[in-house]
Amino acid sequence: MTQRDLIERLPKAELHLHIEGSFEPELMMQLAARNRIDLRFKTLDEAKAAYDFSNLQEFLDLYYEGMQLLRTEEDFHDLTWAYLQRAAADNVRHVEMFFDPQAHTARGVPFGVVTEGILAALKRGEKELGVTSYLILSFLRHLSEEDGFALLKESEGWHDKFVGVGLDSSEMGHPPLKFERLYKRCRDMGFKLCMHAGEEGPPQYVREALIDIGVDRIDHGNRSMEDPALIQILKDTQTPLTNCPLSNLSLCVIKDLKDSPVKAQLEAGLMVTVNSDDPAYFGGYIGRNYEKTAEALGLSDAQIVTLARNSFTASFLPEAAKAKHSAAVDAAAG
Repeated sequence: MTQRDLIERLPKAELHLHIEGSFEPELMMQLAARNRIDLRFKTLDEAKAAYDFSNLQEFLDLYYEGMQLLRTEEDFHDLTWAYLQRAAADNVRHVEMFFDPQAHTARGVPFGVVTEGILAALKRGEKELGVTSYLILSFLRHLSEEDGFALLKESEGWHDKFVGVGLDSSEMGHPPLKFERLYKRCRDMGFKLCMHAGEEGPPQYVREALIDIGVDRIDHGNRSMEDPALIQILKDTQTPLTNCPLSNLSLCVIKDLKDSPVKAQLEAGLMVTVNSDDPAYFGGYIGRNYEKTAEALGLSDAQIVTLARNSFTASFLPEAAKAKHSAAVDAAAG
């Protein structure tokens, strides 16, 4: 069995996926036509060419341009359903999905329209594809903590529909402690806590998220590897890291996939996972992230299996479900 065969056979969970980042050019063109919105590109080939961006700003321009097309529950359903079909094809059995409501409510799309469209697709995904899911509400860190509290209040009618909260967008200049009160409130309300830290921000941001805020999961966490004492804390606590190798490469967090910290994190005994982040923009969904990372780093079959098992261990699933999925990973590994 080749490593590609192994990766295809292994059940996986995806724990770091922004649904807005799964917006493929084909769907973008379809929604532009459906909603009668003019795009700067007129053909599918032009749209695909725009996805070959060369820097962060070009990515963000395209990302937010695409977001303008999402107007109705049907739009959010179709976006989510398209992702779930691709995830199922990569043998993803469970996904914990971020969404960015502030990016939609700020342009006049009601919170309920966004959320109900996504939830309808997630329900369909479990029924038709066998993919279970949890939804994670993300705060945009370039906005204020007060904006975050406003979102928490606006979302009150749906609090039972998401498992936790996250923090994403531009990391530099927006440290975790900027949101200390908001995260304490979310913890008190029973939500799981995720936070992007150490992607471009320094190891200190990971320390703040882990120690001062007390998050349950660190998203990215690459720069943790610069701090030996922090590595030891991550090992001792087994706090999960949701690494996104192809995303790191696309956004120049690393210069080459060989620079990805995944293998070093495995060898250090950390609870690292592999995920796709914004797969439509960053070169591939979870299966491709596994394949390209294994190839670049020379991962062993055993390390690939560990990554798949970690994806369930690091999830917010009940312990019985984690055990069931882990047994399925072991069975697929042979």
